[in-house]
Amino acid sequence: MKTKLNVLLQIVFACFLMTKATAQTVHLKIIETTDAHGAIFPYDFINGRKMQGSLAQVYDYVEKQRRKPNQEVLLLSGGDILQGQPTVYYYNFEKPDAFHLYARVMNFMGYDAGAVGNHDIEPGHSVYDKFAKELNFPWLAANAIDVNTGKPYFPPYAIFEKGGVKIAVLGMVTPGIPNWLPSKIWRDIEFVDMVETAEKWATIIRREEQPDLLFGLFHSGVDYTFGGAGATTPRNENAAQLVAEQVPGFDIIFCGHDHRIWNRTVLNKDSREVLLLGAGPHAQNVAVATLKMNFDEKSGRWQKEISTEIVNVQNRKPHKKFMQKFAVEFDEVESYVSRKIGFFTKTTTSRDALFGGSSFVDLIHKVQLELTGADISISAPLKYDASIDSGLVTVSDLFKLYKYENLLYTMELTGLEIRDYLEFSYLNWFNQMSGPDDHLLNFSQNDSGDLNLKNGKPKLAEPVYSFDSMAGLSYLVDVSKAKGDRIQIMSMANDDIFDFDKKYTVAINSYRGNGGGNHLIRGAGIPKEELSKRIISSTKKDLRFLLMRWIEEQENVTPSALGNWQVIPGEWWEKASQTDRQLLFGN
Repeated sequence: MKTKLNVLLQIVFACFLMTKATAQTVHLKIIETTDAHGAIFPYDFINGRKMQGSLAQVYDYVEKQRRKPNQEVLLLSGGDILQGQPTVYYYNFEKPDAFHLYARVMNFMGYDAGAVGNHDIEPGHSVYDKFAKELNFPWLAANAIDVNTGKPYFPPYAIFEKGGVKIAVLGMVTPGIPNWLPSKIWRDIEFVDMVETAEKWATIIRREEQPDLLFGLFHSGVDYTFGGAGATTPRNENAAQLVAEQVPGFDIIFCGHDHRIWNRTVLNKDSREVLLLGAGPHAQNVAVATLKMNFDEKSGRWQKEISTEIVNVQNRKPHKKFMQKFAVEFDEVESYVSRKIGFFTKTTTSRDALFGGSSFVDLIHKVQLELTGADISISAPLKYDASIDSGLVTVSDLFKLYKYENLLYTMELTGLEIRDYLEFSYLNWFNQMSGPDDHLLNFSQNDSGDLNLKNGKPKLAEPVYSFDSMAGLSYLVDVSKAKGDRIQIMSMANDDIFDFDKKYTVAINSYRGNGGGNHLIRGAGIPKEELSKRIISSTKKDLRFLLMRWIEEQENVTPSALGNWQVIPGEWWEKASQTDRQLLFGN
């Protein structure tokens, strides 16, 4: 009996030694996707063509990493997954009772944790509450606070143990959501400052969990000066770097939201290096951190060596098993976007909308005015280069016409506020010209005055969705004039007098109506806290849905420009618009 006991003890001791020996060095691979925007398949359901990136290709990379011996893998999502491609719109709104396709895909891929994104809140409580329950992993947002309990609405952090290494992942979402989304969409949730939240939870995590590694998984960008903000701006939209610098303890912060690729190092207040990693959008790349963890017996601590890279997955083949698993859902979504909803007698393109009044944006104006009965409509081209050809119009075309799931508001503005709103919009949009050889568009420039380029083409200083025009009134835009003196409102569209002191009803999307882009706040001069008081009504359905139903009722539609506004001097506009169009589009 004694001999058997000795043998048993020897076996146990040998197993202990073996475990300790193998635990001296642990290899970790942390992989992040972010801002995938529904890019499940390597196929663009909007334009009917191959897509450059997809989760199917990401999965091929992830599976190859998981098969490597002596390597532990952690797969993370940085948010903004429930908006973009029709794949998610279909399961958000057309088939809301089904188990969400994106949840099934992420569970299949074996995601370990995710951060909630602002576009994940956009579909509303019924969608994201259900989605969170369907996931097999924690969907994190420590700074989204349940106002009824004072606790985080979503889990604040998650703990993982990989090869004896304890890893904590703190998740947060950009707190800018109330600036963009209607309050009913995020009712009972308050989005608080990221730096303050990180300070709180980093302390709790260190005290209660004592992790070997602390990662941030933030749906928030890096440039904290974006939109005129600063390092001390409360609830900064892009606070990833601020947290890295001001809150000690983080090893890596994975970021997103700004659709930029990040791979850089900053120093925190303790002069320790913190890595900032962001994969960029649409599942075209993954952000990868490779860690070699060596256990130091003297200190009883893990010593880490970290290397980082951005891995392009666009040329990878989609994982065969992935495509087979979701083949039925692919076919179902393809059938949905192919459904006929009407007929266009003319082709319309957002290219025209960059240079003046256009049939593309004016179709949106026409529908908004008709649906609301408002005096004035406000809208912008939401895509830089989108076209809907003459002939049959399908569901997929409506994703070209209207990119986002905004609601339609009717608001009240004074005539003066409307004029100032237009001044702000065209300041973003058009350059101040001194002659016909100047640029019409407001291009981004470097310190030397040269145009900044993106993919070999001039980069606009502001996104095209900031280029708001109006219908329901007649006006001129004088690009020879300086800020504040460009807009000449001639009359209402029906020739009634336009009065600066009169109150007008305005049809406007919910993003803009909540203060997005600052057109109402910095342009019209309306305090943020007053905007909700100006809202007369709101639709229950999103604008794309409303546009779709309107076209279905009309059956045959002839997109045409209203011609209610012009750019002057006309000869300057004509030459400059041709020059800028050639630079951007080659025609």
